[in-house]
Amino acid sequence: MGAVLGLCSAAQLACCCGSAACGLCCSACPSCRNSTSTRVMYAVMLLLGTVAACITLSPGLQDALKKVPFCSSNDSSATALLNLYPSWQCESAVGYLAVYRLCFALSAFFFLMALIMIGVKTSKDPRAGIQNGFWAIKYLLVIGGMVGAFFIPEGSFGTTWMYFGMIGGFLFIIIQLILIIDFAHSWAESWVGNYEETESKAWYAALLIFTLLNYALAITGIVLLFVYFTLPDDCALNKFFISFNLILCVIVSIISVLPSVQEMQPRSGLLQSSVVTLYVMYLTWSSVSSQPYRPCNPGFLGVIGLKSESTFDSESIVGLIIWMCCVLYSSLRTASSSSKITMSEHVLVKDSGAGGDGGESGHTDGTKVWDNEEEAVAYSWSFFHVMFGLATLYVMMTLTNWYS
Repeated sequence: MGAVLGLCSAAQLACCCGSAACGLCCSACPSCRNSTSTRVMYAVMLLLGTVAACITLSPGLQDALKKVPFCSSNDSSATALLNLYPSWQCESAVGYLAVYRLCFALSAFFFLMALIMIGVKTSKDPRAGIQNGFWAIKYLLVIGGMVGAFFIPEGSFGTTWMYFGMIGGFLFIIIQLILIIDFAHSWAESWVGNYEETESKAWYAALLIFTLLNYALAITGIVLLFVYFTLPDDCALNKFFISFNLILCVIVSIISVLPSVQEMQPRSGLLQSSVVTLYVMYLTWSSVSSQPYRPCNPGFLGVIGLKSESTFDSESIVGLIIWMCCVLYSSLRTASSSSKITMSEHVLVKDSGAGGDGGESGHTDGTKVWDNEEEAVAYSWSFFHVMFGLATLYVMMTLTNWYS
């Protein structure tokens, strides 16, 4: 499946070069929906932007980045900032500020696309070509925007954009949680369905094992948080967040098995609750790891007795891995009946059948990237771009340790 989608994405990228390349490459793509291949292309754009942002944080580029325009001594806004904060040096934070500018350009692109795509109902809309094509122009626009963003004077840009990033990052955490819940429901729905069809106890045992494993990992995480991120007579704030989130997870687990909930969602249960509990424990760890008071925050490497000067801390790496999984999931996942209980039906592609025999996107040369949105869009185009814009802001805040 991944290879198929990769071929489809390559085919769309080739299509921007001319009809000959389009006909050659798309013919190698075995019946790929246009709605899916388009989303993969945007995901590739987001992932490439993230890679570029990570590169700017590498130590080897710090000397080169000191010469960027917003760190110039001739910049009046930078001079004013130095007068206001004498101990602050642009060179010491140039990596973070570079990430801010790269993500500013990328998020601006996605939010602009969201505005353009408001109200699109089918691929017959004139704006469909903008959504599904012109890939070379789009990538060039994003690259040009990133280059131009380095000429934005520092002034109050970093501080102002930080607040936008915090709000956007928080909103994406909610969307990320929705996608994780949808994944858990799809997982449980699939295995329960297999159990009901085959009556094999192996599926029931697998459900039970993974549920217990998730809870075991969550409980282990809670114990480690109390041991290493709290002190008997200190760290009250950490104790509050760990205890409060623990109580919420217990409540959610109890609610998931209530008769009224089971009546509305027969295939819901503790597997979904265990996944959510494990994710909440990660968020709790990420939160207490941002504690500036070192006795209450030894850090991951500090827990095992090591020190690191790396730009990326462990929670940032884990956060990026979870983020990447959610982005790829939202790009490749097809909505099922389990999606109807969440907001994810606006994000995930609605399956409209195979359709590869007669809906080939208007091509007459045998190409197989076919249009499955002539009657109605398979997902909300505008909301999809909003989600990717928020995902960019979440990456920005994660890479810069939420500007700590």
